[in-house]
Order: sequence, then C-alpha cells, then structure tokens
Amino acid sequence: MKKNARPEVDLTTLLKEKLIQLELKGNDKSAILEELVEIASRSKRLVNKKAFLKAMIEREALGSTGIGNGVAVPHGKIKQAKDFVLVFGRKTSGVDFGALDGEKTYLFFSLASPEEKVGFHLKILSEISRMVKDKFVVEQLKKAKDKKEIIKIVTDFKKIKKADV
Repeated sequence: MKKNARPEVDLTTLLKEKLIQLELKGNDKSAILEELVEIASRSKRLVNKKAFLKAMIEREALGSTGIGNGVAVPHGKIKQAKDFVLVFGRKTSGVDFGALDGEKTYLFFSLASPEEKVGFHLKILSEISRMVKDKFVVEQLKKAKDKKEIIKIVTDFKKIKKADV
C-alpha cells in the first residue's frame, strides 16, 4: 500500500446481522427513512437518531438517493456518529423512493458517517454503488432467505472484485 493511500473499503466489516432488516414495514420514503434510523440505532456507534434522520432528509432534498436498479443509498454525515454505521433493509413489494430510473426501490443501504470523515464516507458509497450495479448481486440480495445470506452475498462480491484486480 502506498504511504498516503487510504485503507480499502470492506463493506463486510461494516455490515452486521443486527443492522440488517429483511422486511421493512414502511410504505413510503419518509417511513422507510425513519425505519432505517431505528435499525441504525441498534449500533452503539450512532448516538443521535434525530440528527441522522435530519441529515438523511436534508440529503434527499438535494436529490433522491434512489440510484436505480431497485436500490437506494440514503445517507448522512453527523457529528453524533462515533464511527460508520451501515444498515441494509429490504422491502419485497418495493416502494416509490423517487429513484432516478422511475422504478420501485426494494433494497436500501443506509450509511451514517462521522461528519469529519467525508473521504471515507464517499469511498463506502462508491463501493456500495459498484456492488449494486451488478444485476446478479441485486437479484441475489432480493432473494436472500436470511441475514447470513445477505452478508455472504456482500462477501462473495468482495472476493470476486479482488479476483478481477
């Protein structure tokens, strides 16, 4: 690794079973965001739920984080995050999240980041985007039967990505 190189992003170190929800209950963007915040609060790294929700709502006001292909990546940077918190949620019936492609959104990767760690925040978002551009990965995440399978899909993607380098 180069002297000043940033560490590689490893989503598997961020994605924990307790932060995965296989079936979200919300039926609209607002309810989904609130539910993702509740899931994130299971982590001791997130100190202030209201600040995270506010940060995500402000980010959504700039433009939808529904990136298409059935995926959204709502995120926010807050002072009250001790470290990065990555949440995965799934809504099998889909929800209108204002996605760029106009289609329903089924998969949600939500990221809370410490305000001062913008560079790594962007690297994590980039890694998520790279992963969900793969339609096979998206289909596997939609079909996964349990939380362990979600983590395995993310782990397998990382292995395949490393093999391609």
